[in-house]
Amino acid sequence: MGWTEERVAILRKLWNEGHSASMIAKELGQVTRNAVIGKVHRLGLSGRATPSRPVKRPPRAPKAKALPPRETATVININQQIEAKVEPQTPAGQDLARTALGTKVGVTGLREGMCKWPVGDPQEAGFGFCGAKAAAGVYCSQHAAIAYQPVAARKQKNDADRALLARLARSAG
Repeated sequence: MGWTEERVAILRKLWNEGHSASMIAKELGQVTRNAVIGKVHRLGLSGRATPSRPVKRPPRAPKAKALPPRETATVININQQIEAKVEPQTPAGQDLARTALGTKVGVTGLREGMCKWPVGDPQEAGFGFCGAKAAAGVYCSQHAAIAYQPVAARKQKNDADRALLARLARSAG
């Protein structure tokens, strides 16, 4: 593609109107933003009527400091179920739903010392986190047992999986 007089005239007009190099490149077609910038410099077009600048966003209001959560928890482990009562302070309108593992808490309601095990599908409206009192790291005792498996147990499971795959491969072949 060459720079014809017609294309240079369009370039000059759009540049003086304050259009960005990207917008000019799109308007001209078959030319890149960098080619437009190079031609502008070669033509000596430095001044603009209205320079292209990003829109300034209004300043954000400072966030209110959150109070620490008030927590009471009673944990009873019967048949792999935990009943926990956690009363976190949450913003007004926070959607809380009772689950078998404790109080489901939205991401804005999570506080230090609360279980951060995800409950549900993140792409659905009912998604939240366990919210029970954290016992080991960031999880309650039941979720910690799932997340933090001892190395020996993992090795046994992996060995059993490999043996099963080997048997399946032998029977298929």
